[in-house]
Amino acid sequence: MDKQRKSKHPKTNAYATIVTSSSEEVSSLEWEEIAMTQEEEDLICRMYKLVGERWDLIAGRIPGRTAQVIERFWVMKNHRRA
Repeated sequence: MDKQRKSKHPKTNAYATIVTSSSEEVSSLEWEEIAMTQEEEDLICRMYKLVGERWDLIAGRIPGRTAQVIERFWVMKNHRRA
């Protein structure tokens, strides 16, 4: 058998994975304000009270909005500064 057999799964360094993923994150300071209509804001608030942080479920009620956009809007709108 060949001693220099290639592994199917390349070995990764856990630190490198963390660095890569954290460098892709965007801080809230870099987010642009998301324009929502008053109806959308009201619906998001009501749905949040009913279902909590189930962004996929809330986004399903608002055409053209993704769960990520809804969550980002919620975090930005309800962010409390220390």
